[in-house]
Amino acid sequence: MSETLRELWLRGLAFNDAAPADVLIRLLDEATGEAALLMCEGRDLPDAVIDEALHHPVERIRRALAHNLHVDPARLAPLASDPSGLVRANFARGSRHQPRWVRPLPYDILATFLTAREGGEDGRLSEQDIIGELWCSRQIPLSFAQDMAGNDHPALRTCAAYQWQSLSAAQRDALLDDPDPGVRKAARESSWVLDPEAVEARLPPIGSRYAVSVLCSYALSPAVVELCFAHDVVNPLARNRHTPADALARLARHPDTEIRRLIATRPDLGPAAAELRQDPDADVRMRARLQPSIRTWVEFDAVQRVVDHGRDCTCPITKPATEPSPGWFAACAASGEPVLRRVAASRPGLPADLVEALAQDEDEGVRIRLACHHPLAPPHLLLDVFVTRPAHRPHLLTLPAFPRTGLTHLIGHPDPEVRALAAADPDLRRPPVDDPDASVRRAAAANPSLAPETLEALLTDLRTAEGAAANPSLPADRMHALLDHCLNSAATAPAAAGRR
Repeated sequence: MSETLRELWLRGLAFNDAAPADVLIRLLDEATGEAALLMCEGRDLPDAVIDEALHHPVERIRRALAHNLHVDPARLAPLASDPSGLVRANFARGSRHQPRWVRPLPYDILATFLTAREGGEDGRLSEQDIIGELWCSRQIPLSFAQDMAGNDHPALRTCAAYQWQSLSAAQRDALLDDPDPGVRKAARESSWVLDPEAVEARLPPIGSRYAVSVLCSYALSPAVVELCFAHDVVNPLARNRHTPADALARLARHPDTEIRRLIATRPDLGPAAAELRQDPDADVRMRARLQPSIRTWVEFDAVQRVVDHGRDCTCPITKPATEPSPGWFAACAASGEPVLRRVAASRPGLPADLVEALAQDEDEGVRIRLACHHPLAPPHLLLDVFVTRPAHRPHLLTLPAFPRTGLTHLIGHPDPEVRALAAADPDLRRPPVDDPDASVRRAAAANPSLAPETLEALLTDLRTAEGAAANPSLPADRMHALLDHCLNSAATAPAAAGRR
């Protein structure tokens, strides 16, 4: 059989939603090549298949599984202590495709990584290499430091100590007086960031990269603030939550519009807010109008996640460590300011009545935010955003409420991605298997409404074979027969090559 046809069948079977566990387990055979890796990484899997892959003797199968974002991470827990450091690192790194919804790992898995004394039996990576991958992965919840500050394990309290500014005053005091010397050392090493005199003493040369990070977030003495003004390095001051009120008043009159824009929504802005509401720049004026609604830094954070981002923003969606009150979000939903309504639309816990109102909002940005963030966003809104805003399509397709039927009116759409969506609608009478676009043909060939004889013909056509093999109406015995052909041809290929 054609090597190309074999690969198409294997890929199609690997992503056939109706494929039973025994078919998928057969696909874990090394002879299936890339199809096994794509399957382990790219789809949800039955428990029996997960168990088989977790303990598979071929390391690259386990490495692919470690990148899977469709399987409940709790089921993948053994990978955190896999004999291979590369498998552990892949699990710590998370998905390679950076989904919008960042799925945090359960705390017991995080504890396994953070308390490990080695990086795997193979010795290719250290435990610190793997922990570095974990910290960069965004799989650690933002509330982790607060939750771990009182944990029984010293290594986890040490991790909390290094997130000093995320902790409450009581938690900081407890860590400074911790019974474990390593935890106390970590707490002392971290505590200087909130001591203005210590920050002044340790400040690197103004203009260096490290100095910028210090000036953006650490407590600053009056002398350091004046040094920043003297060198006209004031952008970090505008971002720093410890910047004193008198410095903010000076920044409100700064000639750089970006500086005034940065401070306009701060909850500690004081009388300067009224001045900025008369600013010559329209964006500064808009931000200053928001400021009376922002009373806390938690509310400030919620607004900042929206105000600087456009309609096609695809930044990761993470659960914040703390959230404003439901009443504050309700007030935002009723605001005359579109940005505040976008903030409300971004909260997954917003009540259904407010969701219904925001789904009809006149501001497109509100509707897009609601579609991408809220589980109760109506299907028609998800579809509308899919059609009009291509940047959000990969994310929308992962949402449970996204419509899969009632799409036949889109079959003639000029955009192939939209036609492909419509081509998969099982209510479609004639799926367009001859469409000029390959993705549309694949979706059409996978449409379960196809007659069995049509499906058989499509299986032998290189243009449609992959989609046909992924068709959920394909009987299980036919799936096994296709696998027999693929695996038998793989077994005979080396012998044939040797005879040549």
